[in-house]
Amino acid sequence: MSEETPVTPEGKRFAVVDCDVLPEVFIKVMEVKRMLACGEEKSSASACKKADISRSAYYKYRDSVFTYEEKLTGRVFSLYGVLRDNPGVLSGVLSCLHECGANILTLNQSVPVDGAAAVTVTVRLSGRPMDGETLRRRVSEIGGVVEVRLISEE
Repeated sequence: MSEETPVTPEGKRFAVVDCDVLPEVFIKVMEVKRMLACGEEKSSASACKKADISRSAYYKYRDSVFTYEEKLTGRVFSLYGVLRDNPGVLSGVLSCLHECGANILTLNQSVPVDGAAAVTVTVRLSGRPMDGETLRRRVSEIGGVVEVRLISEE
């Protein structure tokens, strides 16, 4: 790759490559990762056997080979909010996130104190162009949401 290829903050450079031109080992590594992530196989040994790849090849490439969806699509946002302790408020927030095309990665809610609970949610947005501020604004419009702050954006 040329010197002009953008470098991530971690010092890595990425390229998107058509799978038809990749060596078969990379395709098999992605298949093993998929089987493990979906629970189709319980161990890397059984997934490697099923994909017909050596475990050493899998371990050599697993941290360097990604599907497009896994690495390049979607943005990750973390939101902090304070919700009233009323039935359906958290459900409303989750419905809003779903409507925005968000996949929830983590969700933490504290025990309500004085009628309100703190909630932190991390989501991945894919398929729809939306920035963090728009997402924050949409969630803040839900009844029972006292406050919402965007705490991180990747």
